[in-house]
Amino acid sequence: MKLLLVNDAIITVETMKTDIPWEQYGIDEVFTAYDAEEAKASIQKYPIDLMLCDIEMPGENGIAVLRWVRENNKEIECIFLTCHASFEYAKEAIQLGCQDYLLIPAMYEDIGAAVLKVVNRIKEKRESVRYQEYGKQAVKEKIDMATESFGQKKQEELVDAAISYIVKDLSSETLSVNEVAEKLFLHPVYLNRIFKKEKGISVGQYIISERMKMAADLLKTQHLSANVVAELVGYKSYANFNFMFKKYFGCSPSQYHEAEK
Repeated sequence: MKLLLVNDAIITVETMKTDIPWEQYGIDEVFTAYDAEEAKASIQKYPIDLMLCDIEMPGENGIAVLRWVRENNKEIECIFLTCHASFEYAKEAIQLGCQDYLLIPAMYEDIGAAVLKVVNRIKEKRESVRYQEYGKQAVKEKIDMATESFGQKKQEELVDAAISYIVKDLSSETLSVNEVAEKLFLHPVYLNRIFKKEKGISVGQYIISERMKMAADLLKTQHLSANVVAELVGYKSYANFNFMFKKYFGCSPSQYHEAEK
């Protein structure tokens, strides 16, 4: 992410720019400005994500800069640095959506920690927005991209690859269509679509089917308790395993084991 340092103390700005290990705090590029006008110019020129801004500056102060940011609908988060714990400053900063308010002099570690916290918040916010806007068109585009990237590779080969991964990883509790799709660099919707076309069932249904078959085989051929078998086929909860087994075979794992003796 891109950070803008705003402070009329040039030495302070340059020292912070060079001495703080910004990469550790999620920042890959740092820009500088020494007054409000330079800050506005940088914001208009560069895709700034976060502004670390001194409040007390000649001319327009940091509060005025953030107010301008909000009035111009810029999606930029802000952390203020100030020498004074002013209630009025703090109140207006909060009203303008300031993410943090640090008294200076502040330790570089404290500045870094505050920046990292906001960086993570920005990532979460963007991820949330991305999912909210994630509709049919987005799904279609991802499916098209996945199809194109695999070129001439046949759907049958993709389904076979998915099955190989599922069989190998049946004991994993986290096994799911999302996990399989990620391993194959496919969108889960696309994988489910071609899988159902080839096999007549969804990936999730296939996983359950294979787990139940494996469980039945273990109960028939191994001297293992139903609880152990449950874990071996990816169920940490025996209750969930018991429910699914009954649904699939019409009897409990214990009853099945006794019947197969």
